[in-house]
Amino acid sequence: MKMEGNRDEAEKCINIATKALTAGDREKAAKYLHKAEKLYPTDRAKALLDALTKNGSSAGNGAYRRRPAEGSGAPPGGEGQESGGGDSSKGFNKEQVEGVQRIKRCKDYYEVLGVSKEVNEDELKKAYRKLALKFHPDKNHAPGATEAFKKIGNSYAVLSNPDKRRQYDLTGGEEPSSPGHSHGGGAGFDFHRGFEADITPEDLFNMFFGGGFPSSAHTFTNSRTSYSQQTDNRQERTEERNDGGFSMFIQLMPIVVLILVSILSQMMVSPPPYSLYSRPSTGQTLKRQTENLHVDYYVARDFRSEFKGSALHQIEKSVEDDYVSNVRNNCWKERQTKTDLLYAAKVYRDDRMRKKAELMTMDNCRELDRLNNLFRGG
Repeated sequence: MKMEGNRDEAEKCINIATKALTAGDREKAAKYLHKAEKLYPTDRAKALLDALTKNGSSAGNGAYRRRPAEGSGAPPGGEGQESGGGDSSKGFNKEQVEGVQRIKRCKDYYEVLGVSKEVNEDELKKAYRKLALKFHPDKNHAPGATEAFKKIGNSYAVLSNPDKRRQYDLTGGEEPSSPGHSHGGGAGFDFHRGFEADITPEDLFNMFFGGGFPSSAHTFTNSRTSYSQQTDNRQERTEERNDGGFSMFIQLMPIVVLILVSILSQMMVSPPPYSLYSRPSTGQTLKRQTENLHVDYYVARDFRSEFKGSALHQIEKSVEDDYVSNVRNNCWKERQTKTDLLYAAKVYRDDRMRKKAELMTMDNCRELDRLNNLFRGG
């Protein structure tokens, strides 16, 4: 049993590793991915570690190291109005304001990027490049430019992932015109629900353009949100200093909980009269099979004398319910693993990972299809 806190810490480690990968710091990325695996093993961390081992940090030749702050100097090219700090101190024109407003009014990802639903990969990249350069907060200082930039990045990240794009196309794409104008009763499409990007908009931008605009400290600011690379660095250093004791505590917690649960279960709960697997420790070694779905299960020697008629029917119904639930969960894990492998193969352009995903047997998903056919036929 894994504690939920372990999962959260592992996700934090994976996020830090992803940023390190984008910044070209392979050593730091490997360190945090290994740490995530120790805290809470996930297919995503395994896929990233596998890709890192085989390909280094060459995510489409987009790896870079963010540059440190360079004061308030103006960017090359002489755009003096766009130097220094936040939106309030920088100039912008009417065209930029109208562009931001257009992005905010868009109701689906295709409209954000200005493409049709039949767009191919090359056209999608071309549309993203054009808009990302136009709305990057270091270049466009109109109010709301940061949110527009994030919206563009999220749109591309979803539509460039074949599985997420297929899911998005099936779901549809109406969103409320603004967070404060949702239509009563939950009507309208939540623009981000279920379609979050696996990479931040600024990291996606830098993977495309190799580092962004050198004039700033990579601080993206608007009226609601501020992202600062300097703050990120301080936060990561603080986490590295403080996570030792906390991680040890988190690692020990599952052991303590398991001991307590084991003691309480022995005191309060009697073992079920069946098991889906042979369990010599409880004497459940005799193999039986349900009459309806033909599911194998194991019982003790005195099972036949204790359970007959309706009692036996109820036991077999519980066996089949447990079996179907296990198969359904394992099928979900297989699909998630395949999706993660295909996404990692796309990001790192690794044909071996793609072939590995395509060769997955998906045994549990096939078994789930068989069970569904039995239900429909019966």
